[in-house]
Amino acid sequence: MSGLSIQNISMRFDLPNGSSVQALQNVSLDLKPGELMSVLGPSGCGKTTLLNIVAGFLAPTDGKIVMNGHTVTGPDAERGMVFQQGALFEWMDVRSNVSFGPRMKGQSEAQWGAHVDHLLDVTGLGGFKDKAIYELSGGMQQRVALARCLANDPDVILMDEPLGALDALTREKMQGLVLKLWKETGKTIILITHSVEEALLLGERLLVMAPRPGRIHKEYRLPFADMGVGADLRDVKKAEGYASTREEILEMIWDMEEEIMGRTEAEK
Repeated sequence: MSGLSIQNISMRFDLPNGSSVQALQNVSLDLKPGELMSVLGPSGCGKTTLLNIVAGFLAPTDGKIVMNGHTVTGPDAERGMVFQQGALFEWMDVRSNVSFGPRMKGQSEAQWGAHVDHLLDVTGLGGFKDKAIYELSGGMQQRVALARCLANDPDVILMDEPLGALDALTREKMQGLVLKLWKETGKTIILITHSVEEALLLGERLLVMAPRPGRIHKEYRLPFADMGVGADLRDVKKAEGYASTREEILEMIWDMEEEIMGRTEAEK
C-alpha cells in the first residue's frame, strides 16, 4: 500500500504537576501520493504536534502512522521537513546545504550533482550557489530549505509554517513556487499555516482543526491550488467561491477562538 495513513492518532502530554494536556484525539485520514493538503486552525489545535508525529519526531500516545505500508517509528528520508526557520548550516554555501543529504548517504558528486543543480535552477538559486547563507534574504533561505528537502527525494514533504516569517510579496512568490514544485515533482505535501488565504491557495485538500483536544473539524476539497499553478495568485483569489469559502472558514475559526477565550475565563 502506497501513500500516508494517519490512523486514530491521539497525543497526551503529561505535565510535572500531575495534570495532562490532550493535544490530539482520534485523528484519522489518508493521503494518496501526490496530494497537497493544508492544515489550519486556532492556536492549540495540535497542528504542529500532528506534523511532528508524521515526521517521526514524536511517538503518539495512541494510534499509528503508516507510510507506504510500514509503521512510522522515527524520522526517515521518505519524509522531509521544511521548518518555519530554514535550520540551514550557516558555515556552508548554498550548494553544500542543498547537497547535504545525498552526501550524508555516501553519494558522489557524479551521482547528486546534476540533480542538485537542477533544484537550484528551479528554485531560483542557480546564481547563488556559492553564496553563504547569511548573505541571503529570508525568502531565499527558505528556497534553500525547500531545495535541500527535495534533494533527499522524500515521498512526503512536511511544511511547518515555512512562509510565516516572510513579507507579503515574498510570501506570494514562494506560494507560487510551492505550487510549481508540487506539480513538477508529484510529491505529497502537508502544509501547516495560520493564514486562511494561504491554506486556500496551497490546499487541494484543506483541514480545519478544532482545539482541546485537537481533532478534524471540517475538510474541504478545493480547486484553487490547481488553478494557481503557473497563474497570478491574485487572480485566483478573485475566482468564484474563493471569497465565500474564506469567510466561512474565518468565521469558523473565530467562533473556536471565542470558545477558547470563554473556557479560559471560566477556568480562572
